[in-house]
Amino acid sequence: MGITFALLAMVCFACNIFIVRAAAARASVDIGFTVLLSVNVLCICLVYAMQAMLRQSPLQWHWGGAGWFVGSGIIGIFLGRRMLVDAVMVLGSARASVLHSTSPVFTLIGAWLIIGERLGPYELALTAFVIAGLWITQMPGAGQLVGAHLSSAARRRGLLLGLVAVIGFGFGNAMRGVAMRSWDEAVFGTLIATAAAMACHFASIRDWRKVGHDLRHGDRRGLALFAASGVASSCGSMLTTYAMDFMEIAIATLISFTTPLLVFPVSVFLLGNREGLNMRTAIGAAMVLLGIVLLALR
Repeated sequence: MGITFALLAMVCFACNIFIVRAAAARASVDIGFTVLLSVNVLCICLVYAMQAMLRQSPLQWHWGGAGWFVGSGIIGIFLGRRMLVDAVMVLGSARASVLHSTSPVFTLIGAWLIIGERLGPYELALTAFVIAGLWITQMPGAGQLVGAHLSSAARRRGLLLGLVAVIGFGFGNAMRGVAMRSWDEAVFGTLIATAAAMACHFASIRDWRKVGHDLRHGDRRGLALFAASGVASSCGSMLTTYAMDFMEIAIATLISFTTPLLVFPVSVFLLGNREGLNMRTAIGAAMVLLGIVLLALR
């Protein structure tokens, strides 16, 4: 069941990649991030309201679990996503995505440091195999070295931003998994995490008048796409959290990050291979798929 939830989360995150790409071409990322987080909260509230009507027992509040969810929202959703956007602006999407694919490593480290969750040699080998496949699929090829013109200072700044982003994502996911170990409330916990991230984002806004202006006069289709991104990313977050209740935290996160399995076929067959994908990316995707199958059959 955990594999199923993690793969469904991967589908949501893969769809989100295409939505964000289209949205960012039409509307400012800053105002889009505000719309995205707001829709995140609204979408999860709706899901929780439906769950509350169907559940047999009332919600039992757990301060420890709630605290871990708040921490995961601040570190993973707010800090991680914000730093990743800044890294993309400095390094370009290709190099930033390479850094992003290392996030499951930090989830593995975080789960080990926080609750002592350890994987066996077989699981560790398969995790390394899948991550290697992700790197192969996302490394820019010759002639596609986005950001090659950057100065050394800009490259160092971009790498620092990217490192902070992946550590935030990794440890944020680990904290969410720890919360699920003590408080089995995937939907409500995700709501707490997302609300904490939105509160941090709103607290960081200096000019609310500009936000209002951008919302009134921004591209309607671009803002609608960012709203759709909020739905897709919130569903992905909830499904990843559910997956952590059935399997190791690191493996659930790893599978949810295998978006190339869906992104690449869509890019090749439906979008005319705009990304310039080749045999190397196909080999990397095959490694990822093989690693997931072996993890599922262990």
